[in-house]
This record gives sequence, C-alpha cells and structure tokens, in this order.
Amino acid sequence: MTTTVLYRGAEAEICVSTHLGMEVVQKRRLPKLYRLPEIDQALIAYRTREESKLIREARVAGVSVPLLYDVDLPGGVITMEYVKGKRVKDILNALPESERKHLCGIVGQSIALLHNHNIIHGDITTSNMILANGRVTFIDFGLGMKSIELEAKGVDLHVLMEAFESTHSQRPTCFQDTFEGYRQVFTGDADAVLGKIEEIVQRGRYR
Repeated sequence: MTTTVLYRGAEAEICVSTHLGMEVVQKRRLPKLYRLPEIDQALIAYRTREESKLIREARVAGVSVPLLYDVDLPGGVITMEYVKGKRVKDILNALPESERKHLCGIVGQSIALLHNHNIIHGDITTSNMILANGRVTFIDFGLGMKSIELEAKGVDLHVLMEAFESTHSQRPTCFQDTFEGYRQVFTGDADAVLGKIEEIVQRGRYR
C-alpha cells in the first residue's frame, strides 16, 4: 500500500492512501514522547473518537463532510473519503464578485447548520473548506466540540472573521456575506451571536 503524506502538523499527519481498493485520506494522530505511553494512548483514542463523532453528526445536520470509512481508535487513524476539489482559501480572492458572494453565503449557511446542532468546528478557516462539485465540504474537526453556549458559537465565527481579514483582505465584505447566509439558516438569535462576535473583537483590542 502506497501512502503519501499531504501535510504534517504538530498533532497529526494527513495522508493519501488506499482502503478497500479506494483512494482515501487518512488522518493519523502522532504519539507524543513527552507523555506517559498510557496517557498518550488514551488521549489519542479519545480525540480520534470525538472527532469522528463530530464528523458523523455534521453530516446528519446537513453539512457536507467527508464520508468516514474506518476509525481506528488505538492507532488514532480516521480513514475517510478523499474529497478532490480546491481549497476555498486558494480560489476565493480570484472569483468574480457574484460567485464570491454566493460561495460565502453557502459557507455561512453550513456553519449555521452546525451551530443549530450545537456543533462547534473549532478551526473554521478557508483552509478547512474544499469546493468540489458545487459543494463546500468542511474538513478537520480536530479542535471541535459540542456546546450550547453563545460564546462558543461567537468564537467559532470570530476565527473565520480573522481568517478573512488575514488571507482575503482585498475582499472586505466576505464576513458580512457569510453572516448573511448564516442568518438565513440559524434557528437561534443571530443578532445575539453577532453581538458576541463584536464583544470578542472588543476584548482583543483592549488586551
């Protein structure tokens, strides 16, 4: 079996491999030598289980995510669909205005679906979205969690706001267009979420 590493981070590596004759992506959590082996094993298994649960729940919520094929808790490996498309990060700036606005709206609607089910992605950036066949697929729920708290939803969106400001600054209405899509689908109080985002921004200014 041939395995190609696409990305290696501090916590995990992302590889292209094969599973049951299919080309797949595997997320493999890396052991930490500074931790006791028993604790390391338990943490890897726990985080692998929680991430795979969030991916499944996101799909049930109506969000496009990779199909899961296998979850190896002791090995810390999630084997999933290889979504072949383009990262939103790589294409957003070059899109015509109408297409960019439409894409941001889809992103906002997807985030609202997550938040309607109290799923917090934890790292919503345009690097973690893949556009394929007209759909935006969300990847990497490794920092995700479940929470009913308004604060958690505000922080989730604030991460995206900062990603837009740093990576897509020449497109200054990206977050506004995304939040319009969010407002259309979110079943809670969207104004309260927006207020929480503004509060988070103010906190950052006065640190």
